Amino acid sequence: MNRRDSIKTMVISSLASGLLLEGCIQGEKEVIYENVWKYKYGRTPEELQRDLEILNQVFFSKEELNTIRVLAHLIVPPTKEGNIDQAEVPEFIEFIVKDTPSYQKGLRDGVFWLDEKSMENFEKKFVNCKVEDQKSILDKVAFPKDKKSKEETFFSNMKNLVITGYFSSEVGINDLGYKGNQPNFWDGVPDNIMKEHGFSYDKDWKYNFVDPMTRNDLAEWDENGNLIT
Repeated sequence: MNRRDSIKTMVISSLASGLLLEGCIQGEKEVIYENVWKYKYGRTPEELQRDLEILNQVFFSKEELNTIRVLAHLIVPPTKEGNIDQAEVPEFIEFIVKDTPSYQKGLRDGVFWLDEKSMENFEKKFVNCKVEDQKSILDKVAFPKDKKSKEETFFSNMKNLVITGYFSSEVGINDLGYKGNQPNFWDGVPDNIMKEHGFSYDKDWKYNFVDPMTRNDLAEWDENGNLIT
């Protein structure tokens, strides 16, 4: 099982780009609100107002958010179903850190650390490094043993946020192949079970009663009890 399949398994078992708002006029903010915060069902007017207020704030700079975007792509690489940007993971993380201020210092310090470590090792900022160089930095904090360092805690929190943001999006759900409850088509008791109990359907039974094209039509009978439709 590869890394992505492992993540899918964890997410399924628990189931039962850099858009910023700075400099927007009110009309633009409303458009952004409608497009970014799509999942508004189940929210009271007060909750929606609070969400809008949070969306109209800015925490990460464009540069910081781009670093998060690049990091997120490393944590959950693109597939044929889509990618981090289509799942709006950077926007999700931006929202979460404003909604949960306890994340703010750790994530901002962690983004700074990525650039600091990249400059130290490769004389480039993290986003400008080769993928293998980026991974070499992350490998040092990806597998904490006992007490986590600040850098290990940062990467652990970032992984949780990226995976949550991705696999709770439409793109991520499609990637999982999760279908949920869907209506199926029943074409009667299987023939082997009917034979086992000494029964069989009349020759035209399935044609009359099990037609997917007319499944929503109301049945009609004549005065003698014969099926018309």
